[in-house]
Amino acid sequence: MYQDLVRSFLRDEDGATAIEYALIAGIISICIVTALTQISTTLNGTFSSVASSLAPAS
Repeated sequence: MYQDLVRSFLRDEDGATAIEYALIAGIISICIVTALTQISTTLNGTFSSVASSLAPAS
């Protein structure tokens, strides 16, 4: 009886699949945050350049 329960537990891969999906989602999230940080830095420089070009010369 207990042997069947242990065998069933060892064959069950639902938890492993959920962990794999969580790891993949985490890696994708890290990539998105890194990309957005780079884009943000570039856009900030661009908008600063445009703002200084449009500032009235005094």
